[in-house]
Amino acid sequence: MAAEEGGEPRFYMCSCFTSDNIFLDEYKLHVRFVSEQLFRQDYQALLTRLGCTTDQQFEEVLHKIYQEVDRRRRLAVISAERAAAIKRTYRPLHPHVYHLQESYLALELKQIVEYCRSSSATRKGLLELLEEEAAPKVYRFPVFQKSFCEELMEELEHFEQSSAPKGRPNTMNHYGILLNELGFDETFITPLREHYLHPVTTLLYPDCGGGCLDSHKAFVVTYDMNKDLDLSYHYDNAEVTLNVSLGKEFTDGNLYFGDMRQVPVSETECTEVEHRVTEGLLHRGQQMHGVLPISFGQRWNLIIWMRASRERNKLCPMCNRRPSLVEGDGFADGFTKHETPPNMSCALT
Repeated sequence: MAAEEGGEPRFYMCSCFTSDNIFLDEYKLHVRFVSEQLFRQDYQALLTRLGCTTDQQFEEVLHKIYQEVDRRRRLAVISAERAAAIKRTYRPLHPHVYHLQESYLALELKQIVEYCRSSSATRKGLLELLEEEAAPKVYRFPVFQKSFCEELMEELEHFEQSSAPKGRPNTMNHYGILLNELGFDETFITPLREHYLHPVTTLLYPDCGGGCLDSHKAFVVTYDMNKDLDLSYHYDNAEVTLNVSLGKEFTDGNLYFGDMRQVPVSETECTEVEHRVTEGLLHRGQQMHGVLPISFGQRWNLIIWMRASRERNKLCPMCNRRPSLVEGDGFADGFTKHETPPNMSCALT
């Protein structure tokens, strides 16, 4: 997204993207990789304790890391190529679901947003309209009509069954769809974030950029008895996350939340939260969380990582350093070269 004359910001990535937070699935471990020598110094003893006890196993770990680093370095180019191929070859089943309409939204969400837009809106008043979970600052509310969720899943299944190229959402979810590549960003996710979610996050999360959300990454993940069953404890590359359960029929698979990522896991207890179809769970991206295994069926979730460049320009949430900017595609990872994007004020109500 190149800078426009009208003042639209260009978004960047932090250089840590190719070295930090590489997830080793078999050991449920995130690692940093700068060189093989440093990696051995930092992680070989820990990996041995986790069951990586032979030279062959360690070499397999290194092989997977090199593959992941190479994938990340080529990601922007490959993603753009996939998006172009999808646009050229894929024929949507339900073209209308790519364009956000108010009729898709739950009545409760529209009422919540109407309240947030009013001049008398307060955080206390908003909380009376939401269901606050036992986990700190985790809120539940209906997002979509059930009929829309069903049509959206039909569209996504139609895409999954097509011959169009597909990329995985992130290093931890192996099954799912990147919505920007499919063409949802400009006409669906961006207006949803700007017009409906931003008024809510402004009141709920003023301390972590909720009033300054200016970019996002959106994707759908699937949990299935023959695919991913669960998701390990982690935090998101986001200031605020919305997680919407789209369906289908499934048993178990609740989310669980801990404290913020700076708090050692041994010092916090996790709170289990049920996820209901059509409803969204809104939480801080840096809050530790995970997904318990489903025991039956199939589950589809829409995830929107919402980002505030004002916050992340100061400190990259993934490496805890001032970001070292590198070129990115589209919204990239939400960094800009300005503390606050042009023509944008930050609401701190």
